[in-house]
Amino acid sequence: MKPSIPTSARRMPPWPHWALLSFAHVTLVAEKAGYILQTLGYPERTVELAKIAGYLHDIGNLINRVDHSQSGAIMAFRILDHLKFEPEEIAIIVSAIGNHDEGTGVPVSPVAAALILADKSDVRRNRVHNTDSSTFDIHDRVNYSVTKAELKINEAHTLIKLKLTVDTHFSSVMDYFEIFMQRMLLCRKAAETLGLQFKLMINEQQLM
Repeated sequence: MKPSIPTSARRMPPWPHWALLSFAHVTLVAEKAGYILQTLGYPERTVELAKIAGYLHDIGNLINRVDHSQSGAIMAFRILDHLKFEPEEIAIIVSAIGNHDEGTGVPVSPVAAALILADKSDVRRNRVHNTDSSTFDIHDRVNYSVTKAELKINEAHTLIKLKLTVDTHFSSVMDYFEIFMQRMLLCRKAAETLGLQFKLMINEQQLM
């Protein structure tokens, strides 16, 4: 039987609020990454590897946000090696984790591409830890302004679309582009790796 992340690793002890929000993020990313590859007809095991990469991709934040993708890849390597994963599968997972950040990331494989798209499309109000809107920075404002986010592949499997509903009372569309343009360009590269076009729609307007 092929190894996977044990059920016990998914149980949440009484973590602080910010940590629970992080668990929500990685769980959502794992599900989205799996959805992308499953929809495109990739083998079941490849889909599982994408989910594992999604669940582990931000583990490097334990050390520091800066370069967390690289430190996270090293940490994930130790975990997966301990769990007796095949070397080829470890390479797929850790290379995806090490390439998910927009500063240095490259979609080096289908799993890496799915992880990038899943991670960078997770923009939503309840990702904001700060509860005082008067002290929001631009990242808080942009995330808080997104009331709905959908990532869907069309029936012809030629297009992947990120559709956002933005409450412009909290943030403008230009604010979104100011901090997320590099992420959206990486999403375009990731989509191309999977043989897809990437489209971004905000408030029913196509912007990419």
